[in-house]
Amino acid sequence: MTSSLFLAAACPLLVLAADVEYQKPPQAVLDVLHAPATPQLSVSPSKAYALLVEPARYPPIADLAQPMMRLAGIRLDPKTNGPHAGREVQSLTLMRLPDGAQTRIATPQNGKLGQPRWSPDGSQFAFTNTTSNSIELWIGSAATGQVHKIDGVRINAMFPQPVRWIDAKTILASLAPANRGPAPVKPEVPLGPKVQEVSGHAAGVWTNPDALSSAFDEKCFDYYGSSQLAFIDTATGKTTPLGKPAIYTSAAPSPDGHHFLVTTAHRPYTYLHLYSAFPKEVEIWDRSGKIERNVASLPLEDRVPVDGVPVGARDFVWRADQNGTLMWVEALDGGNPKENVPNRDRVMALKAPFKGDPQEQFKVQNRFINASFVDGTAFAMVTDLERKRRWIHSELIDLEHPDAAPKTIVSRDMRDRYKDVGSVVTKPGPNGQPVAVKSGDSLLFTGLGASPQGDHPFLDSLDLKEQKTTQLFRADDSHYEEVVAVLDDNGARFITRRESQTEPPNYFLHDGAKLTALTHFADPAPALRAIKRQRVTYKRADGVPLSFTLYLPPNYTPGTKLPTVVWAYPLEYDDPATAGQISGSTNRFLSITGPSHLFFLLQGYAVLDNAAMPVVGSIDKVNDTYIEQVVSSAKAAIDKAAEMGVTDPNRVGVGGHSYGAFMTANLLANSNLFRAGIARSGAYNRTLTPFGFQSERRTLWEAPETYLRMSPFMNAQKIKAPILLIHGEADSNQGTYPIQSERMYM
Repeated sequence: MTSSLFLAAACPLLVLAADVEYQKPPQAVLDVLHAPATPQLSVSPSKAYALLVEPARYPPIADLAQPMMRLAGIRLDPKTNGPHAGREVQSLTLMRLPDGAQTRIATPQNGKLGQPRWSPDGSQFAFTNTTSNSIELWIGSAATGQVHKIDGVRINAMFPQPVRWIDAKTILASLAPANRGPAPVKPEVPLGPKVQEVSGHAAGVWTNPDALSSAFDEKCFDYYGSSQLAFIDTATGKTTPLGKPAIYTSAAPSPDGHHFLVTTAHRPYTYLHLYSAFPKEVEIWDRSGKIERNVASLPLEDRVPVDGVPVGARDFVWRADQNGTLMWVEALDGGNPKENVPNRDRVMALKAPFKGDPQEQFKVQNRFINASFVDGTAFAMVTDLERKRRWIHSELIDLEHPDAAPKTIVSRDMRDRYKDVGSVVTKPGPNGQPVAVKSGDSLLFTGLGASPQGDHPFLDSLDLKEQKTTQLFRADDSHYEEVVAVLDDNGARFITRRESQTEPPNYFLHDGAKLTALTHFADPAPALRAIKRQRVTYKRADGVPLSFTLYLPPNYTPGTKLPTVVWAYPLEYDDPATAGQISGSTNRFLSITGPSHLFFLLQGYAVLDNAAMPVVGSIDKVNDTYIEQVVSSAKAAIDKAAEMGVTDPNRVGVGGHSYGAFMTANLLANSNLFRAGIARSGAYNRTLTPFGFQSERRTLWEAPETYLRMSPFMNAQKIKAPILLIHGEADSNQGTYPIQSERMYM
């Protein structure tokens, strides 16, 4: 995706029509940009091996410039039938556990690899390789590290998870149909005007930049979206078709691999919504491709309320403890979050052989978010969300006895980081579906461990019977160390990613009191170690506690007042105490990647990073005082940095991304605190997001004064300082359509 730059100022500008060539930053910045990334760790289900997965840092401009089709929310490379400029893996290294012995895997030369996926028993792993005109399937052996290509297989990766393991040697894949013929050709002359019509039912629609827009787009969606499901024997390479070619958006095996939940999209399409809203058939198949049950025929989702859910079945999942029980969710409020009902959702179930009517399992009071099945039991940890209070609630439900009183795991304000118990530790089930790890009556949880002293990641064991939590691990005060893999169900052995201000991230094996380094990655950018940082706390004029992380450039002389960049992102809160909570950790090993504001440090600036910009108030009216609160927060940050003697208050700039860009423009329009601003991928005219934004629940028609007052577009005449507007030309965010920056610049 390329970016556009717009520079606006209080004085007239000479606009040049000629293209500007790409330019390179100073060498000090390039050295940091090109530093290698720390590989990710992927542990096998057997816990005997792991893969070190090195990501490709930045795609070349040549790859980004390749033809791209925007098909109902999918950005497709028509040459490969896969994602356009997708995230790629640069290299794979096999690691043996527990000793850490490593074997570099001989992947295809100049390959563009996909994320590897382990077989259920951990004996093999699969990954894709994207060539100039196709996507290949490769298989690797955990025992030897040897890899081989499955000949004659061309993956169709238009939809998620085109490759799934069924058992230790069988993969279910979505393949490009062998005889689908030539791709559609765009007509040189339109067949007629573009016509859209509605049924007369009012419904808010977000701006979808990648929606279909013509009959030609529809033909392309049919052509590139059609795939042939097939079983692939990884030992012999034999391919066995499953069903006939169709637009399969997903195909999920049951835990025993004998049934498949298959979702097929079909016409009529819409030019307003993405493919997830298209009409679809949800069916259960057997291994021969025979339809065992049509679970749901879902219509076009063109009447979903703003922030609501569709009526009918959704969120399908196989129950992990049974071989053939399908579960799904149904709305009880018409999908409308503004309806007052005792229960918003209910969970349904249908057991093999899938005859008769589905049975209601249980209801949830608020909107269902997800369910984590507990390994080897009939329990599920179910999470729902109360929209109005932003309240998250998780409880353990006995699926065999749903009338029994559930056990509450957590109930908190979703913004309250200090009360976050973390996420339940999972492992792959037989069909690859994650299941919660269980030992006796206990579950394991990992989390950030937010506290007034910063984040201290942890591993906890929660005894469900006694409702007692035992801490198995917590990062010490000098390191940032997070658990990335648990090697046994009781949490006695686990792997962490450990780092500090001076130690680069590396992986360590914890076995009781024994700590073993599994990797020895060196510092990829030593020049950054001369940068100093500290967390700074202070208060806003109204008493709300705030904080920022102060970064000082290399070779900084104490007492020197520096030009300073404030970088921030506003968040909404119900109360000042939660708004003042500390986030992040100063124990992280500093690395700078991509379009980071921290590069200002290499040019002699100070940076106030993650400067708190809380907007505190009732969720229904919190934005009525948005301007006053962000201006007050910004002034408090500058005053504190000036008081510390590091910031020249007459040379301060402000910047942010997305909602932070919106904040930046508002600060320049409504204060004289800053000399310049950088606004990246923002939205500046709130009348173009009329159905709400961020935490704003009211529509434009319900709160027109707030929408207009918060829009820096409406106050553009008040911006006197220079502002640099940066926007991706192909921004896919529904709330930050590129026209926002184009019109703000004009």
